[in-house]
Amino acid sequence: MSRVQHIEVAKGEGDQRLDRWFRRRFPHVAQGRIEKMCRKGEIRVDGGRVKPATRVQEGQQVRVPPLPEPGAQPARPEPRLSDDDEKLIQSTVIYRDDHIIAINKPPGLPSQGGSKQARHVDGLAEALRFGLDEKPRLVHRLDKDTSGVLLLARSRAVAAELSKALRHKETRKIYWALVAGVP
Repeated sequence: MSRVQHIEVAKGEGDQRLDRWFRRRFPHVAQGRIEKMCRKGEIRVDGGRVKPATRVQEGQQVRVPPLPEPGAQPARPEPRLSDDDEKLIQSTVIYRDDHIIAINKPPGLPSQGGSKQARHVDGLAEALRFGLDEKPRLVHRLDKDTSGVLLLARSRAVAAELSKALRHKETRKIYWALVAGVP
């Protein structure tokens, strides 16, 4: 076990959720453990109690309670994508640059995992790194049975900007429907 630490949120680490900041700093600590430490008041920001979704800002002090050493618990192995899954998700790419990837999400493939959802775009995004260290991040979602263009950001900063643009309705979405038969 480590001792209590006080860590300053560094430049470039601000404006993100506390739990995400924590997971980047301490990848061996499970999400459930982070949530429990917040509930019990063991993790604090600038001396105050916080929730996992609290946004930390550059320069704030995060109190980190004693944690198990990184090798103390057996880490879950990262599931390896099959060649077929890699080919599937890579074949959906319709646009890619240094900042974003646009895919044509097929119907039947969920955007994110959930109960009984082992195969989803977010999980398959590992195969969309194309040489970058970070896994692309979903910027928005489409329903499982909906096909269409899905945007993924290639960095945390781009994801934040695109999410902000979507949230403030600074983007334009066009929905087309193809109908066969008589309604």
